[in-house]
Amino acid sequence: MKTKILSIAAMGMLMLGMTSCGNEFLEVSSKTEGTTGNYYSNESALSRALIGCYDGWQRTVSNGPTFAFHYLSELLSDQCMGGTGANDARNSSVVDRFDISEDNSQENLHNTLWTSYYAAIYRVNELLTRSEGVTWSSEKTKGTLLGEAHAMRGILYFDLVRIFENIPLLTVPTTENVAQANPDDVYALIFEDLKYGAENIPADAYPKASSSSNDGRITCYAAKAMMARAYLFYTGVYGKEPSNVTKAEVLQGLEDVINSGEYDLIPLYKNLWYCASTTWEGSDQAGWKEVSTYAGEDNVENILTMKFNYTSDYNGNAGGNNAIQMFSIRGGTFKAPYGQGWGGATVPESVYGSFPNGDQRRDASIIDLAGEGIASTEAYQKAVLDQREYTGYFNKKYTARSGYHQNENGSWSLTHYWDGLMAGDFQISQPIGYTLIRYADVLLMAAELGSSNAQTYLNMVHSRAYATENADGTVNTPKLSVPLSQANIMEERRLEFAFEGIRYWDLLRQGVEVAAKAVVASSSKVLSGGVEEQVNYKAENIISKRGFQQIPQTQITLSNNVLKQNAGW
Repeated sequence: MKTKILSIAAMGMLMLGMTSCGNEFLEVSSKTEGTTGNYYSNESALSRALIGCYDGWQRTVSNGPTFAFHYLSELLSDQCMGGTGANDARNSSVVDRFDISEDNSQENLHNTLWTSYYAAIYRVNELLTRSEGVTWSSEKTKGTLLGEAHAMRGILYFDLVRIFENIPLLTVPTTENVAQANPDDVYALIFEDLKYGAENIPADAYPKASSSSNDGRITCYAAKAMMARAYLFYTGVYGKEPSNVTKAEVLQGLEDVINSGEYDLIPLYKNLWYCASTTWEGSDQAGWKEVSTYAGEDNVENILTMKFNYTSDYNGNAGGNNAIQMFSIRGGTFKAPYGQGWGGATVPESVYGSFPNGDQRRDASIIDLAGEGIASTEAYQKAVLDQREYTGYFNKKYTARSGYHQNENGSWSLTHYWDGLMAGDFQISQPIGYTLIRYADVLLMAAELGSSNAQTYLNMVHSRAYATENADGTVNTPKLSVPLSQANIMEERRLEFAFEGIRYWDLLRQGVEVAAKAVVASSSKVLSGGVEEQVNYKAENIISKRGFQQIPQTQITLSNNVLKQNAGW
């Protein structure tokens, strides 16, 4: 049965995660201490198991699903096209255009993503089930550990239900063949889990001031912010209130984040992103120097960042951000700080041109190959012949990095950043984190939900977008005001969160017709293999599927057709 296969895979991954936690675990005298039956016997073991849960969550990207959640979210939106290689399989086009006829063989596009998510959920369910008999040293410790686990499960299910809508709901580790649940029941668990995390993870568990103690951990503030995102999506798509959380509760959670004093807006928008805030100065003869004002992944604005590392290999060790190379420029490393990738999710010219004059978010968000001088180079002109849906624009926020590296003979060369300065393979070893929630999002969600400070919150985000740096290094932030309205909040979100995996879900929660209209409007001329092509999106392709993706055919088969394919696919 399907779930038995998933469970066995999950257990294997779980034990792999445990046996990599440290020498102390490997050197115990008992040869059976690490078995499922007795491993979860104490607080220390559960703490290590929680690390295994974080590893499982990370593997929803690191396992290499071509369409990891972030990348998939961008392909579905109106801000990116399919892209990739001119001679690659047209799987990106199937997703981007909601059209299986682009390549009828692509019935399992999301199988790795599906199995990775359910393996991660299995780990969390195992931990929560086994924790019931543990003696805790304090309620604070219990609340922290179980709160993180519950919130993580809520996030995992929120991703899955947004992608597929009709999914099995598993709350215990099981081998049963489970049918798809009513989405209302899935969301009820999501809100229950996120509320548990919000109420039980102590506010001082992972203080922002000592971010090294967090390193990607889910805080109570992250749980409150994610609950607001889930609330806005659920009420928008389904047109009704959740059964177990109120608008007032959600808004109060956002106000708690704002009033905590833990977070703030980074003064200059570009400093949120490495490639937007970094240049290289010098020459091959005189040497090169990296000049960067990057605030780092653990900056004061980032509320929750999914962490990765560069130690991935092809022997089963997965830890890199495998979505990064999909977003990155195809054909090689042409100019620092941009690295090499597969040329997916190209940005339509209309999106580049849609940013208002003076809005600093455009150049912080989009690589303009012509403006950067890359498009005119002979090497890149050759690379364009291998690029599908070339537009001249790429995602700058999440792109592979490169830098100048001094060789043993003293010469300098432009190289993949992680190859030259660290270890790993650029295809699987990208350690760039994925920020799920920023403080700007909290401000705009609170404004949308009717905070008494809504106008102030909207103006804060809007004004920061026009902040510039003075010659002395100080920041000039104009005091701007935008009329408070739902339309203006959504427009601010479009510009603020471009290419962060948020835009499509903001569209869908306004109605599938709204999402389809926006995507159709992004139709444009592109170059595929150097030949001009007109990409036309069809509203009926999106509307007939209600904006959701296809269930992997392998999962339907393994379930003996207990699982049913989504409408339109």
